Amino acid sequence: MKNYTITVNGNVYDVTVEEGAGSGAAPVVSAPVVKAPAAPAKKASAGAGSIKVEAGAAGKVLKINASVGQAVKKGDTVITIESMKMEIPMVAPADGTVASIDVAAGDAVEAGSVLATLN
Repeated sequence: MKNYTITVNGNVYDVTVEEGAGSGAAPVVSAPVVKAPAAPAKKASAGAGSIKVEAGAAGKVLKINASVGQAVKKGDTVITIESMKMEIPMVAPADGTVASIDVAAGDAVEAGSVLATLN
């Protein structure tokens, strides 16, 4: 038997695989044990601002529209996510300067996740 830890879409699973009796025998995989999701790593937490840009829906980060240090106005698109085959702009809730971008293109995000911060 061999134990493995596998991460799929941010969910961590402990999996035990039993080796087959002979060559050609398929391995037997036991039911996975779900661990708590790993906390996403922040890209630039040192300069994080006080105004949060949060995901309005669960989805995948499609595009980063702003960069750290860029001035944005209320309503400007900071990040675009894709959810249910729709592109949804995540906009600045207030005027400010982008302090951090906390996700990368292709990242899966949950509704309410902090995507970026502004000062």
